[in-house]
Amino acid sequence: MSVYAEEATTTRDYLNSINAGVTNIVGSGGRESEQSKEAMDELAALAEENAPAEEEEASTLFMANVTNSLNVRTEPDSESERAGLLYKDCGGRILERGEEWTRIQSGDLVGWVSNDYLLFDEEAEALANDVGFKILTVNTDALRIREEPGEDARILALVANGDELEVVDDSDPDWVEVAYGDESGFVSAQYVDISFSIDAGETMAAIRKREEEEAEAKRQAMLRAQQAKVDAEGNEIKLLAALIQCEAGAYDTEGMLAVGAVVMNRVRSGAYPNTIYSVIYASGQFTPALNGKVAAVYNNKVYDSCMAAAQAAVNGQTNVGTATHFRRAGRHEGIVIGGNVFW
Repeated sequence: MSVYAEEATTTRDYLNSINAGVTNIVGSGGRESEQSKEAMDELAALAEENAPAEEEEASTLFMANVTNSLNVRTEPDSESERAGLLYKDCGGRILERGEEWTRIQSGDLVGWVSNDYLLFDEEAEALANDVGFKILTVNTDALRIREEPGEDARILALVANGDELEVVDDSDPDWVEVAYGDESGFVSAQYVDISFSIDAGETMAAIRKREEEEAEAKRQAMLRAQQAKVDAEGNEIKLLAALIQCEAGAYDTEGMLAVGAVVMNRVRSGAYPNTIYSVIYASGQFTPALNGKVAAVYNNKVYDSCMAAAQAAVNGQTNVGTATHFRRAGRHEGIVIGGNVFW
């Protein structure tokens, strides 16, 4: 018995011809059942081999490929109005990818960017994995942070619904290790949402608002300076010291200086906002600033050691070279100082 499929002009024709062959075999009766089974197996293998390959789902991630900042336009035209700015290490979602221009969304910013200044696919994913981090959001009224992963472990603190914490490790399906103050703790995975975070761009409205707030903050600082004989720069030193206290207060002076140096490296680099305030409060950057802990420390008590480290960093001292990033040690290559790694 001969089983075959005629040459097909399309994949659909090919599969139809195979189906016809299978029908002929099934209808031939039991006397050739063994032979039919072998032929059907052969046809199935041929169908699988010649079926059109499934296309991989296109990546929707992009990353900015700049050293300073990048204009985002309202239209795919370099002369059109600016919708906002992307900075170094910013990324987001592709809305429409063209040959020369791509429409993107990065945080609240939506607009068009020339493809010459963007990374796509594997390159975008590699950079995002390098500079991004995971954020945990509490989705229950009160969540316990424990010293170890287990319901019998000592409770370190309680966090409220909506609070955000930086994820240290989420490989355990039941417990998530989080950064909490100068330590790390564990929370139950069933009461949290985890998202991957990368820096987002700024709309022109947000930039104007930030600049107005910075100008007002400086004006108020100057008024306070006249009254208390403290200049406005001293205020930013205290803000930097508050961040250092949140990020490295448990470490020695070297660990404190390293955090301060990262902030000042960003201020001086041209790739980030150029004030201490705007660097510390940039979208998606320093978790203690975004969840209110820096402000709480600033308005309560800043350690003298953190103030000294902040002043040294502002004066240009650095023990991490030109590093502009740091994370908890163990998950990235770089200069390890205290409990953090700097790169």
